[in-house]
Amino acid sequence: MRSRLALSITAIALLGATSAHAAPAPATTTNNIARQEVVREEQGNRVSENIPAIPAELVERLNRYQNTRGAGLAGWTRDGCLLISTRFAETAQAHRVCQPMGMREQLTFYPEPLGGMTVAPSTSKLDGFVFGKDKGGDEFSQLYWFDFASRNTSLLTDGKRTQNGGALFSRDGSRMAYSSTARNGTDTDIWVRDVASGQARAVVSAGGSWSAQDFSPDGQRLLVTKYVSAAESYPGVVDVATGKLELFPVDGGKAAFGGFAFAPDGHAVYFVSDEPLAGKAQEFQTLRYHDPASGKFEVLTRDIPWDVDGFTIAEDGRHLAYVTNEDGISRLHVLALPSHREVKLPALPIGVIGGFSFAPDGQRLALTLNSATSPSDVYVVDLAGAKLTRWTQSEVGGLDASRFVAPTLIRYPTFDKVNGKPRTIPAFYYRPANIPAGTKVPVVISIHGGPESQAQPVFTPTAQFLANELGVAMLVPNVRGSSGYGKTYLALDNAARREDSVKDIGALLDWIAQQPELDSSRIAVQGGSYGGYMVLASLMHYSDRIRAGVDIVGISDFSTFLTNTESYRRDLRRAEYGDERTPEMQQVFAEISPARHPQRIRSRLFVAQGKNDPRVPYSEAEQIVKAVRGNGQPVWYLLFNDEGHGFKKKANNDYYGAATILFWQQHLLAK
Repeated sequence: MRSRLALSITAIALLGATSAHAAPAPATTTNNIARQEVVREEQGNRVSENIPAIPAELVERLNRYQNTRGAGLAGWTRDGCLLISTRFAETAQAHRVCQPMGMREQLTFYPEPLGGMTVAPSTSKLDGFVFGKDKGGDEFSQLYWFDFASRNTSLLTDGKRTQNGGALFSRDGSRMAYSSTARNGTDTDIWVRDVASGQARAVVSAGGSWSAQDFSPDGQRLLVTKYVSAAESYPGVVDVATGKLELFPVDGGKAAFGGFAFAPDGHAVYFVSDEPLAGKAQEFQTLRYHDPASGKFEVLTRDIPWDVDGFTIAEDGRHLAYVTNEDGISRLHVLALPSHREVKLPALPIGVIGGFSFAPDGQRLALTLNSATSPSDVYVVDLAGAKLTRWTQSEVGGLDASRFVAPTLIRYPTFDKVNGKPRTIPAFYYRPANIPAGTKVPVVISIHGGPESQAQPVFTPTAQFLANELGVAMLVPNVRGSSGYGKTYLALDNAARREDSVKDIGALLDWIAQQPELDSSRIAVQGGSYGGYMVLASLMHYSDRIRAGVDIVGISDFSTFLTNTESYRRDLRRAEYGDERTPEMQQVFAEISPARHPQRIRSRLFVAQGKNDPRVPYSEAEQIVKAVRGNGQPVWYLLFNDEGHGFKKKANNDYYGAATILFWQQHLLAK
């Protein structure tokens, strides 16, 4: 990790500890506040401070909820099987399923989770898939090839401290494009690997964050995109042989772009963008078709006032599938090509669609579907018969799924106005069932990260445990700055307006106080990454109204965060948060960063962190823990030495989940 803040007492103890149980160390104090004793325990890769022993009864109650799991689609194999990702032991690995509800054949057995699996095209001679894997959550992923015939795995990238991902094959499988920071560790270039020789070279090294989108049918050209922020990308095409890059003009000068792919003829393109249409600004990203030769241009989703999340084209060129995000719910659409006629589809369960991919024959479409009451599973749509078939059914820990709580979508007014009316903020409300009349239930507010992400109604064991076992409601807001609600809404929290999103949490506290079934005296907040910052900021502003907060891998000071985050991410984050090198943003960050104002955090706090986090370095957690303890407030602290930006190993995640529930029991539920 690059430059860091001075190590706190906790970090020094961590680096010097060798025994399973280190002696308690006192926290630093200020303002003559009595010194606190920090009870520290180290067990394996887990370091915990001030966290009581987890009662066996709680572990047993949580066990079934923590043993739910899902399955995610990676693609079709040439023999008509599905490659999926699921977890049977500690981490998610690659499995193959060859018939509906068939056996899941595990293919990989690594202690680290796999990510970014890409199956070789059926039109090539290759028979296998590429996957990414890092070490301990450090996100310096390397790419590997898994060969179905030999079951052997081989390393494709340099194996060093570089980030590699986004593997993309040409139609014949002779070339593989991918993104990599191998050149200088900061810029994400596009590399192309000759599959036969194993030689790789950078074809785009123009600086910034680039990704490969699609090879032309002959493999000679490659559509690429430079990502600047959620609201700004730049598409282009590169000649693979010469490396000549041609950027496409962007209407309006700046726009967001999603997918970009060649039409089956290799000349026209399909793409997703919010570029202006006929000079009129657009709020949402629409699916578009453009043939430069004829000049034909068509907006295929003009009548859908929501973002297109992604699309894919069948290998035989006869169909295109795309997914829209409509108020957090996914809607699947399929078009016949080249007519763009809508294809009739079977009814799908209401939920959120993940990856989706056409079978080699082009007549079936597989997709991952997740709902609030069911973990992710893989389904297959038969286009000819408009029939839906479920291929996997993931376990829910032996629980009665009929008791799972489905959220309702609510909108609550906030502090500012739109067209003279109060702006409303969308939120998903998980309400416990069978609550006796007159009973007021506690509330956990769960805030997503990003900040450009969007909370959607997906399955969460935590929400179900809180509702069914503890009688606690959960509210999941999409405060300003969230994606999915148009470019204006997305930009409402940028740079100096950062705390306007915190005011949206204040407005949610007002809404809770008006609900007869909710107990406004027992409110807590939780969130990860940017959501972790939102937790700390909410406690900084509303400690008189919030009892407790759980901050997971959260930002505590924007200046130190931008200084210490990995260099390949720094400019991407400056585009959203502002540039810490300017006097103006230095002043803003001094005012809004919780680590600068720990005396304002008077609620109980639990901080959880992965030591290998390249996004939000663990120094962000260390400094807020030290600062809040320095003002006499007790803090629970949890650090995993083998995790990064979140907890992907089951044992770690289980412990974190149990500790969080214990924290709620002690600091939220008690009246």
